[in-house]
Amino acid sequence: MYDLYWYFAWERQNIFIRKQEGQSPPWTKDPILKQYKFCNSYRVNDRVSQYLLKNVIYNGKVYSKEDMLFRILLFKFFNKESTWQLLEQELGEITLKTFSIKKYSSILETAISKGIKIYNDAYISCATKAYGYDRKHDNHLALLEHIFKIDQAHLELLNAKTMKDAFHILKRYPLIGNFMAYQLVTDINYSDIVSWEENEFTVAGPGSERGIKKCFIDKGGLSNEEIIRYMYEHQEEEFLRLGFDFKRIGNRSLQLIDCQNIFCELDKYCRVYFPELKSNRVKIKKKYIPKKGKIEYIYPPKWNIKGDGDNYEKRRYF
Repeated sequence: MYDLYWYFAWERQNIFIRKQEGQSPPWTKDPILKQYKFCNSYRVNDRVSQYLLKNVIYNGKVYSKEDMLFRILLFKFFNKESTWQLLEQELGEITLKTFSIKKYSSILETAISKGIKIYNDAYISCATKAYGYDRKHDNHLALLEHIFKIDQAHLELLNAKTMKDAFHILKRYPLIGNFMAYQLVTDINYSDIVSWEENEFTVAGPGSERGIKKCFIDKGGLSNEEIIRYMYEHQEEEFLRLGFDFKRIGNRSLQLIDCQNIFCELDKYCRVYFPELKSNRVKIKKKYIPKKGKIEYIYPPKWNIKGDGDNYEKRRYF
């Protein structure tokens, strides 16, 4: 199981590289990876993260720090490209100044009445009636108003010195648990409105916890987060030990967020590969369906990833 973790990270990245090089499918001989949908080894390469980067953060327009933070949190609460497109279509430029619970709610309610899904089911956002509304989206809109207009906690977030400080600020609010707060601060840190050290800390999500449990009979007294850090710190020697030529994004190794995610994907992979390792999830829900068109990948400029020779300020392509 431990070696399988490194194999999965290596082969999933190989699939990504082969697709980007324009090779014809199948991009792997692995029957499980061919049949089912798995996230990339690098979280930033997943479709929703790329949409966030290209359309919410680095879309060529200039925003205030407050507006950028608002845009990121709004997008991530729904985590669905079509929902963002719907709001832009109806509202125009999305900024904090034009935010209205009533107006946003009306647009989303109309979409729901037409049978349109407004939430991404990649991870389940909390659905409690924290602010007294029956609809989940109304509670999330009220949460945005609480953060930005009532508490003005966005100022605290923008002044936070570390990712962990920002994590604890978000954790104060209903509808935001440990895993969601960690995902949110990771996405905020994609932008240039903050410059937090991203490998300062990590949080193991439910899927990651299942993967760790399958991977280790005995954790040796380590927490789940300490195990994730161990994988981050020992990745080079483990890839070398197993003879896996892991191809990085530029000079960027797998980060803590990526190592956390890979445990989650390992849990899914093992539902087919090692079905005798039981958990509360027994099947992989989504089959892999190739999408047409080549994605032009971009990365936060502060990562200084070497691109294809293009010289630009806001976007770096791999």
